[in-house]
Amino acid sequence: MFAKDRDLVAMEPGLLRDVAWSGQRRLSTTGSVSGTTLTIGSGSFVDSGIAQGDIVSVDSTVVEVVEVLSATTATVSLVLGDGESDPIGPGSMTGVGVEVYTFRPQLGIVHRQVLAMLGIDPDDPQGLDASAVLNPESLVRLEALGALHLIYASAGAPGRGGEGFADRAARYRERFANERGRVSVLIDLDGDGVAETRRHPNTFVLTRG
Repeated sequence: MFAKDRDLVAMEPGLLRDVAWSGQRRLSTTGSVSGTTLTIGSGSFVDSGIAQGDIVSVDSTVVEVVEVLSATTATVSLVLGDGESDPIGPGSMTGVGVEVYTFRPQLGIVHRQVLAMLGIDPDDPQGLDASAVLNPESLVRLEALGALHLIYASAGAPGRGGEGFADRAARYRERFANERGRVSVLIDLDGDGVAETRRHPNTFVLTRG
């Protein structure tokens, strides 16, 4: 996937506050923060499959994982817009609740949709896969917008008590459509590391069956 959970929070800071229940909780424990180092008292970052770009709620403050250092320690930072600045710790904390959530299922659905728009079928052993995209950073925003649409559309489904999220889902759908029209993707057709074509995910690419 081109986008990560931290990209969702960068666009929608209240994501966990609003709809944490729409994600998957991968770890729930207690821990402490010193500077940019988060140490958990039980459980394992490694065993839980937690990696760079995941999001963590530490005493209700959302931070992103910059690097997993060991099973029980990780470098974390407040979620920054560009994702490239030096880590900024959330402040010292001791014995607070630590929960790790992921929206990878929603990101995965959108990832496959975006690849299909580019004429890429990752299930075709003779075809192109995501590595053919030479400027994946150009698709981060598109995937994040699509995932946020799915998350809020599900949260706003009739009968679930979240009808207020339906408008937000519609706005993300519109922004996703606008972003599709803006993005230009460099595609390596023969695996030589050089782009042979430029494609736009707002058009469908026909391939021979």
